[in-house]
Amino acid sequence: CRGGVEVVRWCRGGGVEVELQGLTVQVPFQGYYFHTDNPYRDWPNAFTEGQERAREGDLNTAVLLLEAAILQDPQDAEAWQVLGTTQAENENEQAAIVSLQRCLDLHPNNLSALMALAVGFTNTGLQRDACHALHRWICHNPRYKHLLLDSTGPPPATTTYSSGTLEVKALFQEAVLLNQDGLDPDLQTGLGVLFNLSSEFHKAVEAFTAALSVRPQDYLLWNRLGATLANGDRSEEAVEAYSRALEIQPGFIRSRYNLGISCINLGFHREAAGNFLTALKQQRQSPRPSQPVMSANIWAALRIALSMMERPELVHAAGVGDLDLLMRAFDMEDI
Repeated sequence: CRGGVEVVRWCRGGGVEVELQGLTVQVPFQGYYFHTDNPYRDWPNAFTEGQERAREGDLNTAVLLLEAAILQDPQDAEAWQVLGTTQAENENEQAAIVSLQRCLDLHPNNLSALMALAVGFTNTGLQRDACHALHRWICHNPRYKHLLLDSTGPPPATTTYSSGTLEVKALFQEAVLLNQDGLDPDLQTGLGVLFNLSSEFHKAVEAFTAALSVRPQDYLLWNRLGATLANGDRSEEAVEAYSRALEIQPGFIRSRYNLGISCINLGFHREAAGNFLTALKQQRQSPRPSQPVMSANIWAALRIALSMMERPELVHAAGVGDLDLLMRAFDMEDI
């Protein structure tokens, strides 16, 4: 399950072009694959408009605008950060991680990027890297960095994963005790990630729920709560959390995908397929509809749902990417 504690392998490359779902992309900066023929390449105020499109849930257009902003100014750390979080919402973990790392190359103290990167590493199974990112978050946070005393770096490379997690978790728990006058939702989010790393899902649920008590409209937190519930075999509750995230942000592709996965786990295969189709249609909507980029993960999950419905003809349609046929089969043309 994906989202709070969301699963994709990623890699870096450079100086090459690849074909991805019919769209040629290239790698001009440290492993990030930019879209070619970006219609917003020279767009004025691309960053501001990209932020607005992301808030509206138009993630594909937001990505294009944010990429344009970075191509105009590759040193814009904030644009790299927003691009990273937008790519994560759009179910593209590889691009999210690379973007966030580039942001931190330019601005190592960016706490939001460090927290988002910790989530991304957790989702991809890079537990040690996630733990180190959270250690850096404490190290650079002016409210808590004194807890490290003279230590300014992450746990030594020789530290085992389990002992490193315990060390960072102890720091976060000690930081919680400092907040006598109120709850820090970012700190609770970090704790939620750490408890996921150690498979203490009940404690992770408590941490994310505490963060939501301060930020009840934070759709990212609702999604992370849902993913944690799903990881703890609580799929029915996960559906409620994902649904809440989508009420707040209907364009949240990752949460739509997660909801479909939980529907599969509950045996609701038609509902799962409907959610996957909705997500794919949202991803297809872009300024260049002849070259849409749609998630291979969502297509794969859709094929699973269709096979469980014993609809081989629709599995074949999904295999060749015939979204229009599938939408007609589910009476979803007008959605």
